[in-house]
Amino acid sequence: MQAEPVLLAGLIEACRATIAANSDHLCALDRAIGDGDHGTNMRRGCEAVSAEEAALAGLPLPDALEKIGLTLVMSIGGAAGPLYGTLLMAMGRELRTLDEERDFPSVLKQAIDAVACRGRSHAGDKTLLDVLYPVQDALAHSSPLTDIARQAELSAELTAAMKAMRGRASYLGDRSIGHVDPGASSCALLTTAICRYLMEYHQA
Repeated sequence: MQAEPVLLAGLIEACRATIAANSDHLCALDRAIGDGDHGTNMRRGCEAVSAEEAALAGLPLPDALEKIGLTLVMSIGGAAGPLYGTLLMAMGRELRTLDEERDFPSVLKQAIDAVACRGRSHAGDKTLLDVLYPVQDALAHSSPLTDIARQAELSAELTAAMKAMRGRASYLGDRSIGHVDPGASSCALLTTAICRYLMEYHQA
């Protein structure tokens, strides 16, 4: 399964651009319940992946995803690096077993479960899982890309009503309620950027 260079490069740039444009916003969300550096860390990670674009273009898709995941682990500080890295690396591993019996939503589900295991967290804990699981469910139901993007945005917004159960935000207890989780927000931004790029790519 070879990564299509133009498509992969476009997706990488779409993700880099949306994080760069929203870095300050993500930091502001993180200052309310965390260290205040989520936007900076995510921007550094996306720029590191972008710098590897030429090397990634020639790799089979599973290898490219694993390399992107490793780059994120090495370049993003805090909990986000291991979580996003685990997601991409697990997707790469799972894609190697993709066959007629397993579709992409099932691959994504396994990868998200790996993130949950790595973070020892569950849906409802006020993390990026609260975006990833609804997005996976929308994919499994063959929802249009516009609906998947909207589901990601809505899911991130819904974390404001949740009490943080993991990470630094959990130290705040009930005071974490009323704030959107920065990891969920970055996940929604990336999902929306990917959906929009794929729509544009297939319309071109």
